[in-house]
Amino acid sequence: MPRIREITTLSVRYPEPNDNNQLRYLTFAKVLTDDGVVGWGEAISQFPAAAKATEALIEGMAEWLIGRDIHENVALWHEMRSKSWWFGYRGGIASFALSAIDIALWDARARTLNLSLVNLLGGARVASLPAVASTHAFDASLEAEAERHGRYTRSGDYMGVKIGMGKAGQARLGYDIDRDVSFLARLRDECGPDAWLMMDRGQSLTWTLDQAIERTRRFEGHGLKWIEEPFEPWQTDEFKVLRGKVDCLIAGGEREWDERGYAEALGPGVLDVVGCDVGRAGGITGALGVIRLVERHHRWFNSHAWSSAVNTAVSIALSASTDRCLVQELKPDPNPMQYELVDDPIVASNGRVAVLTGPGIGVEIKESVLHKYRF
Repeated sequence: MPRIREITTLSVRYPEPNDNNQLRYLTFAKVLTDDGVVGWGEAISQFPAAAKATEALIEGMAEWLIGRDIHENVALWHEMRSKSWWFGYRGGIASFALSAIDIALWDARARTLNLSLVNLLGGARVASLPAVASTHAFDASLEAEAERHGRYTRSGDYMGVKIGMGKAGQARLGYDIDRDVSFLARLRDECGPDAWLMMDRGQSLTWTLDQAIERTRRFEGHGLKWIEEPFEPWQTDEFKVLRGKVDCLIAGGEREWDERGYAEALGPGVLDVVGCDVGRAGGITGALGVIRLVERHHRWFNSHAWSSAVNTAVSIALSASTDRCLVQELKPDPNPMQYELVDDPIVASNGRVAVLTGPGIGVEIKESVLHKYRF
């Protein structure tokens, strides 16, 4: 049986065009087996200190895994999670490290078997997924923002858009209700009558219950598909009231770390769409637990694939493995960790994105690019 010979790590810093060229940070794990198979994983560590701390934990956790059978990856996940409770009970930096290692182990295991990840997960339910362009609004001109997002749907590549409010730049969406509604009306005109429109509050904003109700109801007048994280995760009472006042889908859960956290988020019955980032919620093994919960609750699984091609490839496989996925989000503007990192970037066409069928996670990582952006 192939065994784990080495686990190495590195972090990158890169400008993100879909976020006003803000610098973003990711941490990668590389698993090498004794027969030369390589697997890659990623954590969406996001900030400099978190990236360096994640590197240190990956290096420390790697010592537990050297010489172990690559095919025991799920058992190894449970072992890592159990041993890391002291410095990562229910989440935090330990979960970043666990996520990156777990993804790399799955990738290496699938390559060892000459299987695609989605086949190793039991097979794809569909050959492709509906795709929406997911970006942040940052231009001071909301006319320019509406036109930019309209291009994504008019091109035919995407069947809708999701826009983050309260982000870096001068757009300042999410602060003034009348201005926000005027923007959404313009966005509807630019995108056309059938496009899905989703709006994400953004963590820098704070809305009162009344503001969230009014904003969402008025957004619904322009065909809003869902409102994302209108409140902080612990504001269950506000979520319950909003759920009774609006008809659109309510999305949330992105900031949970583990299956227990997602179970608590789903318990009140206020979330329709459950966001999960494989690069922070325990990797593939952790995300599979979330999918099982979503399926039991008859909600929708939505992968937060907003980092590198590693995360996106894995997210597509996970989304395709369940019938509880509405759509796949993709960053539409070319960016280093999607378009430079792999020879064949993952792109949408005719409103859909194909499920990857190549070995492992389905993309081949150019390590030289990681070293180019190394932090």
